[in-house]
Amino acid sequence: MTSGPPMGGMLVDVVKQSVLLSVPDSDLRESVAVRLTAAGYQVTPVATGADAMVELRARHYDLIVVDVEIPDIYDLARQRPVLADRPPVICMTTCEALDTLVPELGHDVEDYVTKPCRIPELLARVRVQLRQPVLEYRDLTLDEVVFQAWRGERQLDVTPAEYRMLRHLLVNAGRVLSKEQLSRSVWGESRGDNAIERLMSRLRQKVDAAGPALIHTKRGFGYHLG
Repeated sequence: MTSGPPMGGMLVDVVKQSVLLSVPDSDLRESVAVRLTAAGYQVTPVATGADAMVELRARHYDLIVVDVEIPDIYDLARQRPVLADRPPVICMTTCEALDTLVPELGHDVEDYVTKPCRIPELLARVRVQLRQPVLEYRDLTLDEVVFQAWRGERQLDVTPAEYRMLRHLLVNAGRVLSKEQLSRSVWGESRGDNAIERLMSRLRQKVDAAGPALIHTKRGFGYHLG
């Protein structure tokens, strides 16, 4: 017997969780920021530990992702502000630098990913640290632990690509998303319009089978959940 959706999930269309991203390499910083933003997080990208310190003193962040190759990592480790509600930290590091993580940053590192950075792995670790097991919009529920979706009490038999598309629609509920945006959220790259249209058609048949429709088309612009 199939169990129903988990109870007590958060409404992700209200407040986006914030991530401070400190990465020196501009290409890597941009690519990670784009993927985190596409996943529904509010991202502030900076290049140095000093810039990260300014941001931490100015506002609250829910998570810090830091590349240990930032030029002033040791200053950040020694001079980081004392925060009443310190966010968790995920480090990006090479395998060769793992032995220096704990000595330099102490017990303030909750998790790490090794470089070259695998974005899906980083996203999974971000979700764990931000404790986002359940996402909800109206009667649509996504369980981020088992990667399962429900519409009310009805379990949706979605493929991994359909799940990624549905998740991107959900965390951006009410916003019209272009085929390009959806393509990058699903496959991490741009693909032809036909690929998105076929995937969207299959997803709609599963999500909106019993109505009312949640997935809508804005002709000439894209799709939205609403």
